[in-house]
Amino acid sequence: MSTRGTIMHGLRRRLAATSALAMGAALMVAIPTPASAAARVDNPYVGATAYVNPDWSAKAAAEPGGAAIADTPAFVWMDRIAAIEGSATAMSLREHLDTALDQGADLFQVVIYDLPGRDCAALASNGELGPTELDRYKNEYIDPISDILADPAYASLRIVTIIEPDSLPNIVTNAGGTAGSTDACATMKANGNYEKGVGYALHTLGAIPNVYNYIDAAHHGWLGWDSNMAPAAAEFKKAATSEGATVNDVAGFIVNTANYSALKEPNFKITDSVNGTTVRQSKWVDWNYYNDELTFAQALRTLLVSQGFNSNIGMLIDTARNGWGGSARPTGPGPLTSVDDYVNGGRVDRRIHAGNWCNQTGAGIGERPTAAPEAGIDAYVWAKPPGESDGNSAPIDNDEGKGFDRMCDPTYEGNGRNGNSMTGALPNSPLAGHWFSAQFQELVKNAYPPIDGGGNPGGGDDTQAPTAPTGVTVTAKTSGSVSLSWTASTDNTGVTGYDVFRGGVKVGSSTTTSYTDSGLSASTAYSYTVKAKDAAGNVSAASSALSATTSAGGGTGTGTLKVQYKNTDSSATDNQIRMGLQLVNTGSTAVDLSTVKLRYWFTPEAGASTFGTSCDWAVIGCGTLTHSVKTAGSAAGASHYLEVGFGSGTLAAGASTGEMQLRLNKSDWSNFNEADDYSRSTVTSYADASKVGLYVTGALSWGTAP
Repeated sequence: MSTRGTIMHGLRRRLAATSALAMGAALMVAIPTPASAAARVDNPYVGATAYVNPDWSAKAAAEPGGAAIADTPAFVWMDRIAAIEGSATAMSLREHLDTALDQGADLFQVVIYDLPGRDCAALASNGELGPTELDRYKNEYIDPISDILADPAYASLRIVTIIEPDSLPNIVTNAGGTAGSTDACATMKANGNYEKGVGYALHTLGAIPNVYNYIDAAHHGWLGWDSNMAPAAAEFKKAATSEGATVNDVAGFIVNTANYSALKEPNFKITDSVNGTTVRQSKWVDWNYYNDELTFAQALRTLLVSQGFNSNIGMLIDTARNGWGGSARPTGPGPLTSVDDYVNGGRVDRRIHAGNWCNQTGAGIGERPTAAPEAGIDAYVWAKPPGESDGNSAPIDNDEGKGFDRMCDPTYEGNGRNGNSMTGALPNSPLAGHWFSAQFQELVKNAYPPIDGGGNPGGGDDTQAPTAPTGVTVTAKTSGSVSLSWTASTDNTGVTGYDVFRGGVKVGSSTTTSYTDSGLSASTAYSYTVKAKDAAGNVSAASSALSATTSAGGGTGTGTLKVQYKNTDSSATDNQIRMGLQLVNTGSTAVDLSTVKLRYWFTPEAGASTFGTSCDWAVIGCGTLTHSVKTAGSAAGASHYLEVGFGSGTLAAGASTGEMQLRLNKSDWSNFNEADDYSRSTVTSYADASKVGLYVTGALSWGTAP
């Protein structure tokens, strides 16, 4: 679940840009002169005046409502070697530093972002250096930056660096064994150049007395699980003690860089329960231990200190785009009808999935940069300047090394890093780092806290609501879920999404014309309506109500275990059957997993009668699972089944095995036709699966057998 953001700074020459800053006097080009050295401090943000980038400021001020935030300090990104020297349309690093002195600033913020094989899990922010070009990174990138920052002319500045967003977290989660893994990340893990590059940057820049290095540490929706967080802390320590670096070269860490995770979730706590089901079991939280960036950052800091980092390290949180205000912001907790209703109705982060990172629809400006706002937090900062694109929504030829990442495509149905969900990305976006006016206007409109004088950019005088959705139909259902689709609404400026209501209570939103409602009871009738909305906040009338009754099912049977399933295979007629399964203990005592078997029924049609089975990834480890195909007889849609067992271990009360990604194929690799398979469903988010059997010591405990 990776964050993104590369910056191409400036579309104007320096002298023209400075005139946009109403700072009382014209900013002048000056030859740097030696300055008094800045005394080393524990928190560089306390009492500091931060640099305002005039290039970004001019673009922000030119947008409706942008003048109110145009003088906000944000980081300058050095995202390629050429950025150091600048160009006719982009200020050099020295020019930025000289302008900081001209402004009277004593704090300068810069992102170091050009590792070999950069951002191995996303194409939108790939870099210029190949996986093995560590020497170029050192000699042509870090060393020149170090020479400039060490110039005595800048000794009065506290210089804060962010060291290489996304790099080390990708090594932890995307370098093998997970749904989001890539060959590129596996390569970088094997050659060690992420760790070596980060270590060299820390050691080289950390030798400059007025430089404060902060290592990027992803966000709670990426590393918030114990299975990710502890390995990440160990990875950070490994990098921070490579290539001559020590923990003394690390001032702290930053979370949420260029991402959208909410700073605080005020309407629910991770310890809440609804009807005996914990918030951690909700689809949105998905067993994470954190639901916002503040709690994650504070907990991560404690863990990092325990790993050997200095006890005075501080955390930064990027709040540039995580405000989530506007008309869609909930004002209180969600309904208590289910844990998913409770979380989805109350969460201020309105993304479809916490793994979505590219140009998110509905996002808003967050907290303004603030020093020492909470215990352990050095500052809220704007690492990613609002209005600069995360990536292009369609292929664009370019000479910047930036590819087309489908996570920036609003029509893409997702991958393993975002739970195979829609991306929620804005349409018509430019290359990463290029100015995206529509995004900036939406961020201002949805700012939280609201921006004084922000107006309603993007909305203007639009008071016309979209037409009501029509043709609401059921496309699939199980004993625990209902999948809906409808005909798109029309609007004078454009429909931005749809809200889905069950029994008059909002249960979710979609940027497409479909939605799956889950966590339902078997053999129960539910009434659904859908409303459309536009960018100005206008909401349509409700669609006609549709009644849908969930399928009959085995329910929870006589046991305390249940199976949840999601479809991870977009094709029903290819040569493999793929699925995600997880086992949940709903009882009050632990269960011996060695007594448990799961059965997924299917038919192979023609072709070979022998099969291969694989576990691609499992939270509990593929090595703990057994899997094979067995013959079941001649039942329609169920002549065979995939049986999954557990070699050992126990499942605690209220706990889940977490995701298990499985697949099978015929030995001749001929195609299946899964459309009539007994256990198959089209749901792409985890839902109770009444047609996947669960057997304890040989007896059916959950689901219905064919």
